[in-house]
Amino acid sequence: MSRSIMLTSGEIASLWTSYMNDTMSKQILGYMLKYVTDSDIKPVVQYAYDLTINHIKELEELFNKENFAIPNGFDDQDVNPHAPWLYTDVFCLTYVNHMARVGGVAYGGFLSMSIREDIRDYFSQANKETTALYNRTTEIALAKGVSSRHPYISVPKETDYIDSKKYLSGLNPFSEKRPLNAIEIAYLYMNIVTNSLGVKLCISFAQTSQNKEVQEYMLRGKEIANKHIKLFADTLMKDDIEATKLPDISVSDSTTWTFSDKMMMFHIALLMQAGIGNYATAAAASQRSDLMINYERFSLEVAAYAKSGADIMIKHNWLEQPPGVKDRNKLAREKK
Repeated sequence: MSRSIMLTSGEIASLWTSYMNDTMSKQILGYMLKYVTDSDIKPVVQYAYDLTINHIKELEELFNKENFAIPNGFDDQDVNPHAPWLYTDVFCLTYVNHMARVGGVAYGGFLSMSIREDIRDYFSQANKETTALYNRTTEIALAKGVSSRHPYISVPKETDYIDSKKYLSGLNPFSEKRPLNAIEIAYLYMNIVTNSLGVKLCISFAQTSQNKEVQEYMLRGKEIANKHIKLFADTLMKDDIEATKLPDISVSDSTTWTFSDKMMMFHIALLMQAGIGNYATAAAASQRSDLMINYERFSLEVAAYAKSGADIMIKHNWLEQPPGVKDRNKLAREKK
């Protein structure tokens, strides 16, 4: 019944993006499965891989029923099957946990843009599965003592209200800034964690890329992420809040081609989108003006970095074009 209703632009965008992301995840997770040996971590990486395979199958069935051109996405040619070990088992666990977090946010957005019942059902189920994946990876990380916990602060004993506009200030260098509140601490630490994973991914991609332009792009991404981490950590330390130790998610020293440059650039672009979203949310939630300004400034820096990445992808014909409307003026002038 619902399939007789045409797909909306929001549904087309969500389905197309999901397919691109899932085909990328299939290749990354499939590679990780070759080398993960930890008996607790391997099953959850396998679970994530199986979810991705099921999603791709369901999306392709839906595309075929709708006469929707299946995106090229990524396939086995984007991974070197003979590449040596690159990531530690803890890295793989942390990666799956982080991508489940990103996926949960994405699926929530896709669901909110969907109207047709079958599309809503698909994204509702995908969101449920991704939540289960996040919980499983978090439980394993806790059991192994490799989880990243937000800093602890005292539980409030009474309620209070803001009684001065000074609470919102923070830009004047000659006045003392008020202490951070729990919401601000949470976002500062979350952005330290996400940037830390980004640093390791950029290192692994720079090491294994055979393209000089891509290597330099990844090293630049590492520098930007490290700069952001330092500012966030310094902001916490000014209130004697130490960012808790992050798990060792190191990468090997392999320089063998492992993933295609096209897929690595796409992956970093995906992380940039998520990062800009994180910064925008953090800026909106923070009530100290200096924090808002920093998030806005960093968002612009990340956006500029993402734009230069898109330029590289277009130059090498790596950037697949999303579905869009036809140029009506062009159609009118060039019709036969």
